[in-house]
Amino acid sequence: MSEIQINTTQNVNINFTLASVGERIVAHLIDLLIKIAYAGIVLWIFSEIMDRSRVLQNLDWWSKISIYVLLLFPFIFYTLVLESLFEGQTLGKKVMKIRVVKIDGYQASFIDYIIRWFFRIVDLNMIWGFIALISIIISEKGQRLGGMTSGTSVISLKNKIRISHTILEEIGDNYKPQYPSVIKLSDNDMRIIKETFTTARKAKDHDTLLKLRKKVEEVIGITSTTDTTTFLNIIIRDYNYYTQNM
Repeated sequence: MSEIQINTTQNVNINFTLASVGERIVAHLIDLLIKIAYAGIVLWIFSEIMDRSRVLQNLDWWSKISIYVLLLFPFIFYTLVLESLFEGQTLGKKVMKIRVVKIDGYQASFIDYIIRWFFRIVDLNMIWGFIALISIIISEKGQRLGGMTSGTSVISLKNKIRISHTILEEIGDNYKPQYPSVIKLSDNDMRIIKETFTTARKAKDHDTLLKLRKKVEEVIGITSTTDTTTFLNIIIRDYNYYTQNM
């Protein structure tokens, strides 16, 4: 399966598996069925009310159409609203375990979702979605026109994210960070810290460890009472935690 590499704001490269064309089509069909079901139910209820309400019966044709269109707003804005609320997922995408993400490492914004939604007119609603299909197939990052314009793509959540970065370590899901200000450190800072820490600890060079500790405290703006080795270990693990969860 194709992959996409996203560079996060902390300069960490994360590899994601792109959602396949089949997964995206099935997700779209699920969403389409949900919207059609909603529209059908609204039409049926509206027709029943029309038959029983003299007030509605006396309305002109355009007024009736306007009311029906208003009731269809959830159908029209279904994708935009759900992707905004569920961080890049509709019900169909949740079922298929796929999600919209920014390819620059940032969280997709409401504006990004609006752009994607607007381009559905061309991508998915014209020529039976043929334009979107061709765009996804030929695009290196699996993007339809809306994705290219908004800088987003769709990834699969079925495979665990693989982090390709020499300074990162796997940490447990229950890990609790202690120093949020470690994000002040750059990627290069952390590489130097880890290399210096590893070398000095093996050589039992306490002077170097102490100097390293003081420099870290100065940069991130804290003062800790924890012993030096434990403190530096926490700093490295906290950095891992925050960069892996950006």
